[in-house]
Amino acid sequence: MIRWVYERASRAEGISRVIVATCDREIIEAVVGFGGEAVMTSADHRSGTDRLAEAARDLEADVIVNVQGDEPLIDPKSIEAALEPFAACHSERSEESPQIVMTSLMAPIDREIARDPNLVKVVVTADNYALYFSRSPIPYERKPLEGRHIYGHVGLYGYTKDFLLKFASLEPTPLEKAESLEQLRALEHGYRIKMVEVADRPLGVDTWGDLERVREIVASYE
Repeated sequence: MIRWVYERASRAEGISRVIVATCDREIIEAVVGFGGEAVMTSADHRSGTDRLAEAARDLEADVIVNVQGDEPLIDPKSIEAALEPFAACHSERSEESPQIVMTSLMAPIDREIARDPNLVKVVVTADNYALYFSRSPIPYERKPLEGRHIYGHVGLYGYTKDFLLKFASLEPTPLEKAESLEQLRALEHGYRIKMVEVADRPLGVDTWGDLERVREIVASYE
């Protein structure tokens, strides 16, 4: 699975380096075995973002993209989509334009799928900044939602390096703990997350059933 994620991330334009951050020696050996780059991190991190921050601290980079190791079907174009707002912000920067420090992805989903607590939902502003993430179906449709999609969150993040280090230093927040969603920490501390819509949400591996479905899809490519 790690190799699939690594190789797909390597195909994204704008990515200069792909590194696997882990506290597991077996994963290090597997990555080195297929010719990839990996770094050993502390086993005491409370979240994947903290692990990412440790790995990124000494890197020469302006933007860091966090691709989770359980997303073997991630589309390289989705990684590129998470990078685009940073480039646009840099080219159009003025005193009035907001600085983008964090990005993530969302894809339209149907109402039945929205009931699954393993699939995180997000609601956004008119200009696609996250308002809230939840495992519950959101928004609650007291009246039919018109002119907007229900969005599922795609768990891929882009950060400026400075913000990533800042974010990892923040204390976990009440909503983050209640939903077990660390991106809520950014919102609760007053930071904005720019969301980018993509066509499809890749199948991640959250359950044994997901693993079997991914294996079938991967086998069909061979």
